Amino acid sequence: MTSPQPSAWLRLWHGIAPAERTAFIDGVRFFAPSLPAVFSWGLVTGVAMSKSVMTVPEAIGMTLLVYAGSAQLAVLPLFAAGLPLWTVWLTAAFVNLRFVIFSAALQPHFSYLPLWRRTLLGSFNGDLHFVYFMQRYSTPGYEPGKEGYFWGMALANFAMWQASSIIGILLASLFPDSWGLALAGTMALIPVMIATINSRSTLLAVVASAILALLCFDLPYRLGLVVAVVGAIAAGMASDDLAARATLRRIHRRKSSTRAVAAPQAGQGDQA
Repeated sequence: MTSPQPSAWLRLWHGIAPAERTAFIDGVRFFAPSLPAVFSWGLVTGVAMSKSVMTVPEAIGMTLLVYAGSAQLAVLPLFAAGLPLWTVWLTAAFVNLRFVIFSAALQPHFSYLPLWRRTLLGSFNGDLHFVYFMQRYSTPGYEPGKEGYFWGMALANFAMWQASSIIGILLASLFPDSWGLALAGTMALIPVMIATINSRSTLLAVVASAILALLCFDLPYRLGLVVAVVGAIAAGMASDDLAARATLRRIHRRKSSTRAVAAPQAGQGDQA
């Protein structure tokens, strides 16, 4: 009697290196506490799309293909106003410019992968798991489990986002407009953002992005978001650079003081 053949998904899973499988599960577990916030934001986006001029099939198609909540919300008023399609594409591109920066930051970590795998990986990138990934892996280059860890978080985020967004689309009629769902979604993301502040550089980046977002709030095409992201990255990099220079200065002072103490001792030894 022959044993049943494993399914294609199971064969694919076992074909992955053990280190990547373990890291994938670790990524899912680490990202799990953020899933309620992702669910809230996806639900809000789904309700907003369903209550706009889009039909239910159009809204579901958009959430599956676009997979970018801020861009999806940004273009809804343009659809409602009947503006040309090129303005919709341009607005979405401006809102998503931060992912160009994210991709540039990820490139040193996955430069060894072929182009099609890097493209696929970038297509599933997102704000939260990008931050979590960069916190865990600070050294560029290949490391066993690095890709699996990213995919664990990315696919958990993708699955929760799509499920919550489609639920919001299908059940939008049950949510009155007076509930203020957009504010609820924003409030749900604030604890997740606070949890990522674990260093002085991150805190400076958050403060800089908040100030820039407020100052540039009235810019068209949501450009204030792009300015805030660029400013946050610049502030974080500047803080890291200043911290590194301060560390080097302390090391040089310690070495200088050690040599200063050692010199008289060496002179006394020569006289003896």
